Amino acid sequence: MAVKALVKMVTLSGTIKDYILLTKPGIVLLVLITTLTGMYIAQRGFPPTDLVFWTLLGTGLASAGSAVLNQYFDRDLDMLMERTKTRPIPLGSVSPSNAFWFGVILLSLSFLIMFFFTNPIATFFTALASFSYVSVYTLTLKRKSPLATEIGGISGALPPVIGYTAITGNLGFEPLVLFLIMFIWQPPHFWVLAIKYAQDYKKAGIPTLPVVKGIEHTKLKTLLYTSALLPMSLLPYFYGMAGEIYFILASLLSSFYLLLTLRFVFSKKPNGGFLFFYSVIYLALLFTVMVLDLRR
Repeated sequence: MAVKALVKMVTLSGTIKDYILLTKPGIVLLVLITTLTGMYIAQRGFPPTDLVFWTLLGTGLASAGSAVLNQYFDRDLDMLMERTKTRPIPLGSVSPSNAFWFGVILLSLSFLIMFFFTNPIATFFTALASFSYVSVYTLTLKRKSPLATEIGGISGALPPVIGYTAITGNLGFEPLVLFLIMFIWQPPHFWVLAIKYAQDYKKAGIPTLPVVKGIEHTKLKTLLYTSALLPMSLLPYFYGMAGEIYFILASLLSSFYLLLTLRFVFSKKPNGGFLFFYSVIYLALLFTVMVLDLRR
């Protein structure tokens, strides 16, 4: 009996782990950081605790649900790629139907929480982010055009807008600045990965930029975006959102990002593993410093 009970516990633990993996926790964490930054800037300080809780819960569930549905609709592609064939659905540890309803439930809870505990505008942007990721990026563009990366970046750039509007109930220039920083950050962040797994994407028939235009073209475009990110990252200082400490650290972080990209562009190796890792750390640090050096 004890052995059977232990087996059941291990099985349950593995199942829970598989469902958590479907939500892409790393991406959810970045979404929460950028959402909280938008809230903090709108409040010019730490927002009301209850509003922070409900907004982050709603936004996190929306990100998680969108990730689950993305993997549900891409399950045929994931089975073909080395990078993704060990995800829960291709492995068979989570059935497609269970994944679908799990994603639907997460999104439904998200929209209900945002509607009842924040405001209609924040709810609208939450729904827009999920819709653009699942419908526009996953179902419409990903299998047809390399523009999926850039247009699909809209959904990933909306979390700080959601956070800002959850506090204010309206838009302004400040959330636009945050949106633009994230919008410009996303393509070069993804293209490094797309270059590394170019053959994988080609095998699956996904027209990423390296597959359609080649690696050299993708590297140059990555450099273009990263170059644009440097002045864009300084806008919070020039528009009175953050102070001198932010300006100095943002300049250093963005300059180092640009130097790493230059090294990657002129490297003969397609593997930009450290650059990809740094791009994630870069965004998290940039938004954290913005909050810590906020102009009140």
